[in-house]
Amino acid sequence: MLKTYRSLLRIPHARAFVLAGFVARLSISMRALGAVLMVSELTGSYGLAGAVAAAALLGEAVAAPRLGRLVDRYGQRRALLISLAVHSAGTLALVISAQLSAPNWMLLATATLSGAAALQVGSLVRARWSALVGGSPALETAFALESTLDELIFVLGPVLVTALALGVAPGAGLLGALVLTIVGSIALALQRRTEPPPAGVRDRSERSAMGIPGLRVLVATFVAAGAIFGTLDVAMVAFAGQVGASASAGPLLALVALGSLLAGLGYGARDWRWPLDKRFLASVVVLWGGTVPLVLVPSVALMAPAATFAGVAIAPTLIAGFTLVQKLVASGALTEGLNWTITALGVGAAVGAWMAGLIADSAGGETAFLVAVVAGGAAVIVAARGRGRLRPCCDKRKEPIQNS
Repeated sequence: MLKTYRSLLRIPHARAFVLAGFVARLSISMRALGAVLMVSELTGSYGLAGAVAAAALLGEAVAAPRLGRLVDRYGQRRALLISLAVHSAGTLALVISAQLSAPNWMLLATATLSGAAALQVGSLVRARWSALVGGSPALETAFALESTLDELIFVLGPVLVTALALGVAPGAGLLGALVLTIVGSIALALQRRTEPPPAGVRDRSERSAMGIPGLRVLVATFVAAGAIFGTLDVAMVAFAGQVGASASAGPLLALVALGSLLAGLGYGARDWRWPLDKRFLASVVVLWGGTVPLVLVPSVALMAPAATFAGVAIAPTLIAGFTLVQKLVASGALTEGLNWTITALGVGAAVGAWMAGLIADSAGGETAFLVAVVAGGAAVIVAARGRGRLRPCCDKRKEPIQNS
């Protein structure tokens, strides 16, 4: 299994941008959870904590496609440095506002600014892989590697941010995430050799990548999947506090990511005979099934295996989804296309975090997991009904964006 990934990393300059992207993306698993921990510790309200996390996620989701279009037009380096400056200012303002017990609207506004300027580094790294090995079987392996690293991020990040927020200071988790973002983003911006060339200004007759029917199916499915992820962050913190083990929230979320990491490693190393659209649907079904046990477990000991099982289908779903995007979207709009799927995850996560926070305040963390179950069912319905729009892309090479 590891030989497949080692050969991929032998490509000149690949290791450097993969490492920089990993460091920058480590903060992804820390920002929402860090906001929940900080606000809930300082205010005692899971509802407000969920709303702040949702504001950051929603700001990120709304801005991501536009940032992706700017990256495609002007290049990664310029977009990275500008977005990093604004994101840093927003994050610092959020932490300071929380420490000073600022009004709720101030917390929501600064969280939105911080999220809106958070450039999707995962899309940038995947775009570099597409430029290096696009059109070859190695591309899906590269996407599998990146999704596996994403899950490693979600193994390490929750533990780190929980230790910082509960062991050092409530705002230390978000500040630690910011430091990682700065270091990784600057390191990636300095690597010009693997940066895809800018596509320049598109012809006005060309529509957005969202004009592709198959991409719309993926986006709708990922909105529902994102609601699962947003629910887990808030509901797991509330569940851990409910059973008197607040510090276990980070490790439990890390187990979700561990299950996904192991599944992602296996997925990427296997030579699949199933068509890509079928793999995507199967992964979504398993993702839904993994949410059901979360509602039924009463203790941390039983939550540990349930959390691990809940993560098993995350990486396969993302790998198949991102590979479908690469096949559906023209190269000149690839970052935009990838960012639309990440936007969908962010929108769903925002809704899930907000709803889970409200339910956790009124009925407890265990009941809040029901949001994930409902969202998983919605993801299955959308993916199943839209599978026909994904199938043609799996049998032909990528073509220019078509109006629809």
